[in-house]
Amino acid sequence: MLAETICSAVSAAGLGIAAVAAYRKRFLTATRIAAYSLVPIGLVLTGVVEWVAGIAFHPSVWLGFGVLGLSWLLFMTTRAIERRSGTTRAERKAARAAGRNEALAPGASAPSLGAGGGAGPAATAAKPQSKPKKKQEAAASGDDFSDIEAILKKHGI
Repeated sequence: MLAETICSAVSAAGLGIAAVAAYRKRFLTATRIAAYSLVPIGLVLTGVVEWVAGIAFHPSVWLGFGVLGLSWLLFMTTRAIERRSGTTRAERKAARAAGRNEALAPGASAPSLGAGGGAGPAATAAKPQSKPKKKQEAAASGDDFSDIEAILKKHGI
């Protein structure tokens, strides 16, 4: 009853302000103020205000909000712990799948024999690649300096 009276008073005051704005030839502003001032009375007439007032004074409703808050807190706590541990659901699923197919390499059709002593073809393929890597690193550092030189020349330094 009190909420309906307050909403009616707010609507009446808003319509009064809209009338003053219209009297001052500010019709767009007056229309906007009138629209805003009709919202509270519309909420009273539809019953929304009574429904909200009924919810606010029932202890069971507040208990329900408390349970929802606790649920949200538990969800956020588990997410925080999961992020701190560094594992996600996808990582754990991949780890389980890797545990089942431990003997198979990702692209292999047959089981691998494990880590070798270096006598296999993989060990010989790794040795020639070490020299080009050093050359690539040296070239990359030279490229970095040429980029810096180009920037300095561009600015006239």
